[in-house]
Amino acid sequence: MPQLAFDIGFFAELPKLQPPVRKGVLDAWEKFGRLTLDQLFKDPGLKLESLTKAKDKKIRTIRIDQFWRGVVLAPDSGDTFVLLRVLPHDKAIAWAMKQKSSINAVTRAVEIRDAATLDEITPAYERVAELSPKPRLFAKFSDGDLSALGIDPETLRQARSLVDQEQLDVFAPLLPQDQREVLQYLAAGCTVEEVWRDIVAPALQDSTQPVDTRDYETAIRHSRARIALVSASEELRDILEKPFAAWRVFLHPSQRKVAYRASYSGPAQVTGGPGTGKTVVALHRVKHLLGHLRDGDRILLTTYTNALVNALRSGLESLVDDPELRDRVDISTVDGFANRVVAEVPDAVTLRPLMSNEEVSRWGKAAKATDFTGSAQFLVQEYRHVVLAQGIGSLPEYEAADRRGRGSRLTAAERPLVWRTVERFTADLAADGCRTWLQTCAEAARLLEEKGPRYRHVVVDEAQDLHPAQWRLLRAAVPARPDDLFIAGDPHQRIYDSKVSLKSLGIKVTGRSVKLRKNYRSTQQILRWSTALLIGRPVDRLEDEARHETLLGYRSALHGDGPAVRAAASEEAELDALVDQVRDWINAGVGAGEIGVSARFNKTCAKAVARLKDADIPAVSLRNASGDSSTGEVTAVRVGTMHSFKGLEFRCVAVIGVDDEALPFQKAVTPAEVDSKQHETDLMSERCLLFVACTRARDSLYVSWSGDPSAFLTEAGVTAG
Repeated sequence: MPQLAFDIGFFAELPKLQPPVRKGVLDAWEKFGRLTLDQLFKDPGLKLESLTKAKDKKIRTIRIDQFWRGVVLAPDSGDTFVLLRVLPHDKAIAWAMKQKSSINAVTRAVEIRDAATLDEITPAYERVAELSPKPRLFAKFSDGDLSALGIDPETLRQARSLVDQEQLDVFAPLLPQDQREVLQYLAAGCTVEEVWRDIVAPALQDSTQPVDTRDYETAIRHSRARIALVSASEELRDILEKPFAAWRVFLHPSQRKVAYRASYSGPAQVTGGPGTGKTVVALHRVKHLLGHLRDGDRILLTTYTNALVNALRSGLESLVDDPELRDRVDISTVDGFANRVVAEVPDAVTLRPLMSNEEVSRWGKAAKATDFTGSAQFLVQEYRHVVLAQGIGSLPEYEAADRRGRGSRLTAAERPLVWRTVERFTADLAADGCRTWLQTCAEAARLLEEKGPRYRHVVVDEAQDLHPAQWRLLRAAVPARPDDLFIAGDPHQRIYDSKVSLKSLGIKVTGRSVKLRKNYRSTQQILRWSTALLIGRPVDRLEDEARHETLLGYRSALHGDGPAVRAAASEEAELDALVDQVRDWINAGVGAGEIGVSARFNKTCAKAVARLKDADIPAVSLRNASGDSSTGEVTAVRVGTMHSFKGLEFRCVAVIGVDDEALPFQKAVTPAEVDSKQHETDLMSERCLLFVACTRARDSLYVSWSGDPSAFLTEAGVTAG
């Protein structure tokens, strides 16, 4: 029976299609499942047409409605067709005429390339290369090496005509996806061995048979990273109604290899930049582990914030249909888990969590009581980064503590006074029935170390923002054995000051750590703009703070327009411009629920919500919004702080108020004279905050300010358009 599969390129453009067009896609899919091959080609409503003078006779069009056409791959043999794009009639015909399909002789995957445009521009680039004094971009790689990575003769010719990265950027959207990815990684500095390991090897299928480059039926089933076979109308209807979440249908081979590996011999880690699918991999790992639980075993799926907990719960529901299986997974923040462990102690006294804005004043009070003359800010950080981080519980332990990484000197003679102040601070908290969240985590870890672990597996998302005290709790929550901890995070998104060395805590991931480099959320243009905010600044790795993480090879699978950047004369003018931008997005067919507005401060967010509502644009504070912003279910523009945007994504994002007073926010930055190293760390956290906000955008990013722009923008060479 014929069937219609879906290419990832169709899903990438799906949010732009109006509901009647999506309904037409569903009707076409159902027709493929109902008619015979002969009936499909004769059906007057479907109009499965070949195109004269097309680059590939296997590329045809079908009717979606009177105005829209689908472009399909219709192989000469087999009964599986692939919907590549849905476009207005004339654009569909023009696009289809240029495309050419093939099967990669190494990976067995189906490939689509813009053959007409490549044929047109390649000779011109070859002539330029002959006259250029620059060496060819891929000169150091032999034809044999490139062929072994899946580069075919056509793409090889085009690659040999390039002399720099800018030229590759022109060619990249036109090239077959797998081959494009190989060339982009090589151009970014990766070795042939690294590209084989990370890109090619995961895509290889277990088959001893030679690749048949004419067998599209088999190749389509070998292209799971880009082609989805949907088996039920309910599944397709759900995808079409929630287009922004459709990317979750796909797992890149490198992601699938990590998520569905049979077993790891110990803790395992996956890292990667924003949009690389770390959370999706973590959710799929939970699905895999659920299939191997024994009676009584449970899984803890944990993250940093409640908003992310809700997103994880929604994601797991979309992956695991069986509610009884899902009930074997506890989903909570690490702090929430700690609070539960402590509260379950018989006759436990409930202590009020200390809010962060209370902590400085309480340290000031403790310092006054002990005659400590240093700053309260110093004590806050000393307690967090030395005492709690190292699990110190006595003066001798503190006197022997390692303070490397602290930028403020402390003599041996000064440590007893600091410790007396710590004791006074904690005693005052206890007397007032209070406790910090990190104290709760430390106490929960102690209880679990005494009573034993709670879970068979622990899966951690957004791991980069967890404190050593929280890691000790997670280590104590699960016995040390194969598949105990699965960790997903990105040091470049560290927006809270919680640097940690997992290695120092006994969580060793050496040999079980994988880095994802391909972004599936933001366009390459948005990604390049956003990463410029961080380039050249060292970021500590999760597993070992003595080593640095890089953005080498970090690429996007999507292409589009770059960010729009705007300066305004006043805050009022900036809000007016925001209204115009949001209205333009909505008029272009973007749902209000697919738009996010982010700012550094809650007060700026409140002004944005009010101004949008005054303009009759539905808007809501992210704190008051219900539903999952990634699915487009909420029908209002979501407005929230940069901190609250962590882990979320939107089709269009406006980041406002990016001025020199907001970023960096001086109250969030330790003065250099108090602690020079902490000063630099705080600046990096502020920089990462802007990076996180900007990389929430999928299709469009808008950045604005009034007055003087943030130093982060000027340092990255950003100017208003």
